[in-house]
Amino acid sequence: MIIAVSSQGQELKSPLDPRFGRAAHFILYDTENDSFAILNNEPSLNAAQGAGIQAAQAVSRGKAEAVITGHCGPKAFSALQAGGIAVYLCKENTVEEAIQAYKKGRLEQAEEADRSGHW
Repeated sequence: MIIAVSSQGQELKSPLDPRFGRAAHFILYDTENDSFAILNNEPSLNAAQGAGIQAAQAVSRGKAEAVITGHCGPKAFSALQAGGIAVYLCKENTVEEAIQAYKKGRLEQAEEADRSGHW
């Protein structure tokens, strides 16, 4: 299973980016073999609008089945749901800590967006 984690950097020890649509990168972490790849989110990061939807499309193309991020707006949340991608919100400091929290079952699947509009 591939998990997309919003990240401010390109390493597992990078800070978790609390933003989904405007995250700098996504770490695409494969839970089956503990490997990861980097998905640059620059096109969405610099988009005038629709960043969340573009980011959702990008993680879908990356074959993610779940997203871990700090916050998720309504349009991004709807796009992720339409793609069958579960959303987990967390407050962990690093990507690595977020992945460990997911693996240990400490994260709950979000049932709705936790932010309204742009932020």
